[in-house]
Amino acid sequence: MNISIRELPECEVAFIRRVGSYFEPQEHWEKLIYWAVNNGLFPPNQRFIGISLDNPKIVEGHNCRHDACVTIPEDFDKKKHNDMQYKMLDGGLYALYQFYDTPEKLNLAYQFIFEQWLPNSDYDGDYDRYNLEFNMNNPEDDPERKCKVDLFVPIKKGI
Repeated sequence: MNISIRELPECEVAFIRRVGSYFEPQEHWEKLIYWAVNNGLFPPNQRFIGISLDNPKIVEGHNCRHDACVTIPEDFDKKKHNDMQYKMLDGGLYALYQFYDTPEKLNLAYQFIFEQWLPNSDYDGDYDRYNLEFNMNNPEDDPERKCKVDLFVPIKKGI
């Protein structure tokens, strides 16, 4: 697996949170995409980002939290959309893995990064920031139903 190091700027997102297993249908994405498209927030100017907030090895599946996010421009009028939640995503140093496979195998990419790559790298995990899953395609449109995800894992220089 090929890992590169990238610096990301901070960005603000609108998001919808779902609580439940990461391996069940993710209907909050449909709601977010519908809202985003109706408000002119779609690629290439805006990005869709998934954030898995819990480790399913530690947290029971039905309690796992996931945020479906879309970046918003600086001049976006949030007051007109008080039905949506907003937050800033931290910028900084990230390990990037460009994942292309079936969605259920994304967990294997995380395992590789945290269990193999990170311990053998010059970096430590930065557990004060979120892992970011930049969605680069819609698996429904892919001939093999695979997803393209730029997986960004926050890191800091090792001690």
